[in-house]
Amino acid sequence: MEIFIEILKAILFGIVEGVTEWLPISSTGHMILLDQLVKLKVTPEFYEMFQVVIQLGAILAVVLLFFHKLNPFSPKKEVAVRNQTWQLWFKVVVAVLPSAVIGLLLDDWMDAYFYNHIVVAIALVVYGVAFLYLERANDKQYKLKDVYDIDYRTALLIGAFQCLALIPGTSRSGSTILGAIILGVARPAGAEFSFFLAIPTMLGASALKLLKFLLSGVSATGTELLLLAVGCAVSFLVSLLVIRSLMEYVRKHSFRVFGIYRIILGGIVLAWFVVQQMI
Repeated sequence: MEIFIEILKAILFGIVEGVTEWLPISSTGHMILLDQLVKLKVTPEFYEMFQVVIQLGAILAVVLLFFHKLNPFSPKKEVAVRNQTWQLWFKVVVAVLPSAVIGLLLDDWMDAYFYNHIVVAIALVVYGVAFLYLERANDKQYKLKDVYDIDYRTALLIGAFQCLALIPGTSRSGSTILGAIILGVARPAGAEFSFFLAIPTMLGASALKLLKFLLSGVSATGTELLLLAVGCAVSFLVSLLVIRSLMEYVRKHSFRVFGIYRIILGGIVLAWFVVQQMI
């Protein structure tokens, strides 16, 4: 019975990861908040690894949905299209460099000082306001309408915006899409590039956390590995639905609703923290 309850918790974590990883509302922030309400019965070292490695399921969803577009070896593509696909991958690599360097340097420091619900709440509100302001100020025709239109300079700058996501509550997809819009990239193209950028970014982050867990000397139990597998599987299935829905949504709507959601959630979290301090 106990293991069944833990599996249900892992399913819940997988759902939250699959939904929030791609929406500009911060997956890390929601995972931190969920941990305040639902505790997995695992070691602290395993949970620190779990909340990052669970992203692997979400990554697999991107690879599956965009496999043809991202595959430079496809025999169905003409030579020019293959070259275009290679160029897209090179731009993704360029874009991931800023966060890779800063992330490696500051990973432990950020974990120690910024992984708490106060930082999450503040980031939710600040970037929620930013989304509302930006959508109001940038109601215009965008010069970069397709993901292939993004040049190397723009890709690098989008990657620089991704560094903001090192602060929990910011949202990796939110910071990159927000940055893309500021740089003149249309919402669908910005969202698509953000998805592609997630592949090396999240693979690297997962590998780093997994390596740290292995070096910690703490071994994972069979139950813990089962919970990780369940979380990854659920995040994969949920991500398939969310990514498709988001791509349809951004073609017709702005991100204002996400800005409003972030502000409301941030206010709730701050109020909850104040109440906890008073009790």
